[in-house]
Amino acid sequence: MVKLPEPWLSVYNERLSAIRRRLQDFEEIPSSQYFYELAFCILTPQSSAANADATIAELTRDRFLEFGFDPTSYLRDPKHYIRFHNVKARRLLSIRDKFYEILPALQNSSLKPEEKREIVLEHVQGLGMKEASHFLRNIGVRGLAILDRHIFKHLLRLKVIREIPQSGPTKKKYLEIEQRWKNYAAKVGISIDELDLLFWSMETGEIRK
Repeated sequence: MVKLPEPWLSVYNERLSAIRRRLQDFEEIPSSQYFYELAFCILTPQSSAANADATIAELTRDRFLEFGFDPTSYLRDPKHYIRFHNVKARRLLSIRDKFYEILPALQNSSLKPEEKREIVLEHVQGLGMKEASHFLRNIGVRGLAILDRHIFKHLLRLKVIREIPQSGPTKKKYLEIEQRWKNYAAKVGISIDELDLLFWSMETGEIRK
């Protein structure tokens, strides 16, 4: 087995307990919260996770899933502003209508992570590979790559990839990089889920969702 090189190894050893606690937190998310985890992943692109968290907290408090009111005013609130709030508000209403179609698949332990991702992509408008993988990781589904610029930077430095994609990777390219990362994770004996949180913590200093 190949060792994860420095400085990654030292940081990994230092933060391992916190990383594993966070992954355990994801696995303990109740199914009643799945919709709001999906909504979080709709809101985060080009907006901060903190703002998305605050918006989701208000939508949860006011029971958006049950009542289906127009969420636009929540998203454009200056206290936790979400970019492209009109488009994202429409997407939230759309996924609310379809959520119960995908819930059985999310709860089906016999489906592979990749199969769950395909079902999410098929039913949720405006969601890409990264957001679908992010959502599934946040409800405890492991083994899917959440590829963004922060992750690409580390994969490049570790020579997992030769270059950073100049734009969002196609599905074919996404799956190719995901497999490369899985192969590397197997070599160093650390899951891509743990490596993902490691890379993010090295960028932000936090182990967030």
